[in-house]
Amino acid sequence: MSQVVNAGFPLLTVTAGVPAVGAVLTAAVPAARRTAAKWLALLVSLVTLVLAAVVWVRFEPGGDRYQLVESHAWIKDFGVRYELGVDGIGVALIGLTALLIPFIVLAGWHDADPLETSSKRWRPTQGFFALILMVEAMVILSFEATDVFLFYILFEAMLIPMYFLIGGFGDRAHSGTDENAAAQRSYAAVKFLLYNLVGGLIMLAAVIGLYVVAGNFSLTEIAAARANGSLEMATSTERWLFLGFFFAFAVKAPLWPLHTWLPNAMGEATAPVAVLITAVVDKVGTFAMLRFCLGLFPEASKWATPAIVVLALISIVYGALLAVGQRDIKRLVAYASISHFGFIIMGIFAMTTQGQSGATLYMVNHGISTAALMLVAGFLISRRGSRLIADYGGVQKVAPVLAGTFLIGGLATLSLPGLAPFVSEFLVLVGTFSRYPVAGIVATTGIVLAALYVLVLYQRTMTGPVKEDVRGLPDLRVRELAVVAPLIAVLIFLGVFPKPLTDVVNPAVQYTMSDVQQKDPSPEVEAAK
Repeated sequence: MSQVVNAGFPLLTVTAGVPAVGAVLTAAVPAARRTAAKWLALLVSLVTLVLAAVVWVRFEPGGDRYQLVESHAWIKDFGVRYELGVDGIGVALIGLTALLIPFIVLAGWHDADPLETSSKRWRPTQGFFALILMVEAMVILSFEATDVFLFYILFEAMLIPMYFLIGGFGDRAHSGTDENAAAQRSYAAVKFLLYNLVGGLIMLAAVIGLYVVAGNFSLTEIAAARANGSLEMATSTERWLFLGFFFAFAVKAPLWPLHTWLPNAMGEATAPVAVLITAVVDKVGTFAMLRFCLGLFPEASKWATPAIVVLALISIVYGALLAVGQRDIKRLVAYASISHFGFIIMGIFAMTTQGQSGATLYMVNHGISTAALMLVAGFLISRRGSRLIADYGGVQKVAPVLAGTFLIGGLATLSLPGLAPFVSEFLVLVGTFSRYPVAGIVATTGIVLAALYVLVLYQRTMTGPVKEDVRGLPDLRVRELAVVAPLIAVLIFLGVFPKPLTDVVNPAVQYTMSDVQQKDPSPEVEAAK
């Protein structure tokens, strides 16, 4: 677990700092210059994407575990350091975050335009895009943090801009009155905040407990001390600390039964913010399971594995079943995401190379596929003004490009071979089956149910007779095509050639397997007669 402090250009700090500074500048744009604020936010997100690409290029998969390391004293009295470093998993998720934010900005181009009744001094547009950039900065920095206390601060701080994005900039396609819509948004935002705050408070107790035991917050130092035997934890202590961390990450992930905030949040948020929630922010929870739960508490992780695998299986089947019965398009995607996060968590705790590689790839590929499906759904909803599946029908006859991109996003969601999520799901199932064959078999029911809810959704909205309120729907515009087409291209590219991702991820997975001292099960080969 060697690491070399980078004495040169602080690339990781700059990568997270650019969107943070961009958020402040965007918020400061005068109220009358809404369009300028949008272009500024888009430019900042593109610069961040370039920096993330530089991080990817500078990272050496065969090198040290944590690279581009930065370490500076922060709060000396408590041993807190501003300590950053990336492994292959962090690099992949930084790339995902930086890739999606420009499309989120483009897709939400008009989502925060003020209504005619709004005060001229109020700047909702500037605030909307500033909050998105601030979330991007915090998420990227959380993927880079190797100081546990620094990670905790970011883990909690990102709740604040997300709260305002959900509650203050909710979906305008609401079937009820304006007062009812505002109440629903407020309920969803408060539920999101309370669930995650409770998880964070429990994690804070565990962070303090870790400091009492280890004497510092450095992930690398604690792991090294555990490896060389200079730090020993009592079994009960390690298990309690693990549960404190895991509970917070399971809320963020979200894992059944701590998932109930997600359908409300995604349903009431705008489509771009819904993508920000499930494709970007929620990945912090599953990432942290790999980096902190397995890295800091290997024995407790193995102890808790059977229970976590069961919870993951419940998430897979439960989420898929509820997705089948949904009447709301956005809530259907939300429950589908709960099912997919079940696959990710199952892959992590299968404790196999294939399972953890598949789980990491699933984080990336789920983010891209969900973004494609949800953003196209958002374009559809904004045209018709309704999220209800029953209000649509025959869309493919009046908007064939919209329908076609919606289909590809849906097929990626059900992990069709040739599209990126298939590789991830296949690896997770293979990795799980090799150690827990019954769990692997049960998890396959999620695939069958995914085909059901995706194809039924497409059939009810896009095929059949054209409903009267659908006849005048326009097809995708140039800006909307600029959002969807690159995402579909990436889904196809990674579906047929996932090597760029696997080359970066696999060495990091080997380190994680070493942390928990696990080896892949040997295949059972029947002796030849």
